[in-house]
Amino acid sequence: MTILTSCLTQSDGILVKDMAAFKAATENLSPGDKVILANGIWENAELVFKGIGTEDNPIVLTVEDKGKVFLEGESNLQISGEYIHVEGLVFRNGHTPTGAVVEYRTSSKDFCNNCRMTEIVIDDYNPSERFESDYWVALYGKNNRFDHSYLVGKRNNGVTLAVRLTTPESRENFHRIDHNYFGYHPILGSNGGETLRIGTSHHSLTNSNTLVEDNYFERCNGEHEIISNKSCQNTFRNNTFFECQGTLTMRHGNETLVDNNYFFGNRKANTGGIRIINEKQTVINNYCEGLTGYRFRGALVIMNGVPNSPINRYFQVKDSKAANNIFVDCDYIQFCAGSDEERSATPENTTFTNNLIYNENKDDVFTVYDDISGIDFDGNILSPNIQEPQNNGQLIKDGFTKETISFSTKNGLQLPASTTSIGPAMESERPSSDNTGVSWYPKKDYTINFNYGEKIDVEPGKNSLYNAIKNSKSGDIIVLENGEEYHMTKSIDINHPITVTSSLEGDKPTITFEKSSLFNIENGGALSLKGLLISGIKSDDYSGNNVVRTSRYSMINNYKFFAEDCDFIDLDVNHSFNVLRVFKNTFADSIKLVNCNFKNISGHVLNMDKETDDIGIYNVENVFVKDCHFENVGGAAIHLYRGGRDESTFGPILDLNNSSFKNVGHDIRNKVDAAVSIHGVQLAEMNGLSFEDSKKLNLHLVVGDPVIAVKNTSFKNSEGISSNDPAYTAENIKTVEK
Repeated sequence: MTILTSCLTQSDGILVKDMAAFKAATENLSPGDKVILANGIWENAELVFKGIGTEDNPIVLTVEDKGKVFLEGESNLQISGEYIHVEGLVFRNGHTPTGAVVEYRTSSKDFCNNCRMTEIVIDDYNPSERFESDYWVALYGKNNRFDHSYLVGKRNNGVTLAVRLTTPESRENFHRIDHNYFGYHPILGSNGGETLRIGTSHHSLTNSNTLVEDNYFERCNGEHEIISNKSCQNTFRNNTFFECQGTLTMRHGNETLVDNNYFFGNRKANTGGIRIINEKQTVINNYCEGLTGYRFRGALVIMNGVPNSPINRYFQVKDSKAANNIFVDCDYIQFCAGSDEERSATPENTTFTNNLIYNENKDDVFTVYDDISGIDFDGNILSPNIQEPQNNGQLIKDGFTKETISFSTKNGLQLPASTTSIGPAMESERPSSDNTGVSWYPKKDYTINFNYGEKIDVEPGKNSLYNAIKNSKSGDIIVLENGEEYHMTKSIDINHPITVTSSLEGDKPTITFEKSSLFNIENGGALSLKGLLISGIKSDDYSGNNVVRTSRYSMINNYKFFAEDCDFIDLDVNHSFNVLRVFKNTFADSIKLVNCNFKNISGHVLNMDKETDDIGIYNVENVFVKDCHFENVGGAAIHLYRGGRDESTFGPILDLNNSSFKNVGHDIRNKVDAAVSIHGVQLAEMNGLSFEDSKKLNLHLVVGDPVIAVKNTSFKNSEGISSNDPAYTAENIKTVEK
């Protein structure tokens, strides 16, 4: 009776209200059948939907009202058969207990053919463990479509959408992936953060024949490869990439077509375009603007390969072409990228023709890492200031002309007025956030921001700050009274973005604390401190105290930690008293210290070294330190660690300027044995530093082609620069002994 009352036959299908009714309604589906999920929350609903429909009469799984049916907890969907049509599902507030949220198979032998999922929403649907791996969408079988869907907020290890070629039944599949909105994908800090991948290296020389068109990718920043093509004969056309850190990468496989795509970087860091590897690749009619990425993430990158490459490494670029593309205000076009002892096979029989490169602010757009005699150049137009590429020290002028280029605006793009045959087809409707995804579900911005909430004045006293933050909301600004003391007997959990500040006039408010940590940044938290004095003088006599620590457990959400105009003093009641302590499987998008003083600290200030497995995982992407003074610090002022040789990520990135280090790094318990140590950092600019009576500035270069520069730095009675590799630049370095 329960099943009967919760499974109601309607004129347009069967409305089901719970899992028992769903299972009863789906036991023997026939062509034309329709199952409708009732409005509400479906908790832990593992839906299996299979049957044999026809082209004219598909079997349909839909919802009572779009935007009112939510699959939560440990829910997922598997479909198999012929001509299955699924629409309107929303996955949120949970994660899949299996390998995929939605997948086009119900077992290792039962796949989908001629099936479609449309208007699917997967919103921040992640497990609690950062490196627990899953897919959000896994395509198997043949002739399937995934379209008009909204996928945003994937934070854990694993590809957002994967085309799987694990069996012959799923190869030469002719899938279509179109009109989807792929939203914010935060930096993973490891390999495994692709937004879309077609194939794997093991099956990369087989054909997939997948079409990816009319999709919008916004801030997909998981790793170098926004799209990882790892199979043959795929097409990527008329997609838009907006402020994405990474590239559309032809990592494996041949005969790829990349046509009529749009890349807008808006001068955001590490934004990239297209990377060419392997044979018979065609890159035509693409528009790239404001891309800043270098080396593997340039606006256009043509790689070197490995001679007789194993299937999982880099095949030589052969018989490929890049033609009729427009590059506006892009910083880097790279030839023979990745050149080293292993990747020594330069491109062969490849062409770079009829491209337009315009950049009035940068002359050295082209970077050449090896012999480019295997690339033919013809018909390319440069703005007058841009230097032609060089081959073995000689400028290549054949194939390049310099013209004053005038631009007109058409369809929202800048176009050269006299070169209408170059670039994407402007008459087509460019994918945007408005014409992709679904119309009935609100798009969200998951970037971490401060100072958008309510301003809350807090009176001094014991635990008043604790109570204010406990009752705060995301983005609130907690204001402390100048010259007053705030004493904490409790640790303060930070569960959302919060700012603690003063009026910035008069003496700074003082925060003292007793527990082993003052602030605990938990999952979802972010902390900004401004105009404060934080003292450890009243802390209990624990070893390993901290002003700020991350969660002790895996954090699926990235965090930020900012401190400006703050003093951190007398953190020395016992040894190993740190300013910031991090734990394994936690990751900061950015850490920023500006105009801060750190004095009398027995431990470390920033010690980001908990990922020691040496597989390319690390704890922080961007570290910015400016106008800071470190004095009497027993441990390291800054220690960044990224081990292994994986090249699929950008960081860590360090910007260290106008800061001083006096008596730093001498405590015998300081295992770093340096005042500042960067191990595996990918990009570091250190300028205007002074070291006095301090341990060394340690540089350890291990990954790819790191760019490390030290300028205008002095060492007085200090150990100077130590490096395992001379591949860094040092300018105006002064050493003074007492």
